[in-house]
Amino acid sequence: MFGIGMPELLLILALALIVLGPKKLPELAKTLGKGLAEFRRATDEIKDEFRQMEHEIDESSTTATAKNDPVVEKPADSPPPANSPDSTEKK
Repeated sequence: MFGIGMPELLLILALALIVLGPKKLPELAKTLGKGLAEFRRATDEIKDEFRQMEHEIDESSTTATAKNDPVVEKPADSPPPANSPDSTEKK
């Protein structure tokens, strides 16, 4: 956790207890916890929106490719187009 070990964490908590006092410290911890939870919810919502947009883009690009790609539309038994490398004569 940010390179902070147990001794450093205990020192920070002890200093906070001395500076803020026993009455304010639980209040501060509660407020900090609520703030972090709200931040996590907001970042999760943003991540979900990006995933949804990515999915929509992938879905639309596959649909567009299937509609515009002559290889996808042609039947399996038809000859290749005239300008394809498969249609050239072998010498």
